[in-house]
Amino acid sequence: MLIIPAIDLKDGCVVRFVQGRSNKKVYSKDPLKVAKHWVAQGAKFLHIVDLDGAFSGKPKNLGVVKEIAKQIKVPVEFGGGIRDIEAIEDVLKAGVARVVLGTQAVEDKEFLIKAFKKFKNKVIVGVDAANGQIMVRGWKTGYKNTEAANFSLYLKKLGFRELIYTDTLKDGTLTGPNIKELKKLLKLTGLKIIASGGVSSLEDLHRLKGLEKDGVSAVIVGKALYEGKFTLPQALKLS
Repeated sequence: MLIIPAIDLKDGCVVRFVQGRSNKKVYSKDPLKVAKHWVAQGAKFLHIVDLDGAFSGKPKNLGVVKEIAKQIKVPVEFGGGIRDIEAIEDVLKAGVARVVLGTQAVEDKEFLIKAFKKFKNKVIVGVDAANGQIMVRGWKTGYKNTEAANFSLYLKKLGFRELIYTDTLKDGTLTGPNIKELKKLLKLTGLKIIASGGVSSLEDLHRLKGLEKDGVSAVIVGKALYEGKFTLPQALKLS
């Protein structure tokens, strides 16, 4: 099970929010330094989110991401405001290994189909949900009562083999992951799932590790690392 540190970008800084929108805390004004730190600590993959892009619908921190991808020696995935094929191409040209699709993948099925056919495993969809319902546009709104389970099944039908599942009500809260919903999605879809949201302790990681046999392929960890709840080397020992 891969442990993936998260780097959330807002106004060029590394930040964390609670549930994606409140109680912003700035952890660093040097995202490249943070990325290098996680790699030095043993990270094999990084998850970077452009929060400005997620809110505005267009990537705003691509220059920062390009510099990170250029200077570190592990793969980087990036999402936030990717709303067309050209944006995906720009991000991949910047050296990013995989693009995370969110709002546009939910709202525009033609775009989703075209993106998957063109880029295959270089794109992955973030299934962001609150109380089982898909959230879009920086998690500010639900999408037509669309259930995360049904959307995940649709992704499988298209040919996706892996997705990122984030419980938006858990994200940044340090209250533990939504194990119940993860188990439901794993059983229903048979897809590999990268779990995100709520991790607060090594025990949480141990519980997620127990779901590896069912399909949990990785865990994205953010606030718990930045708040020193455990270190990345400690987490990697569990993986």
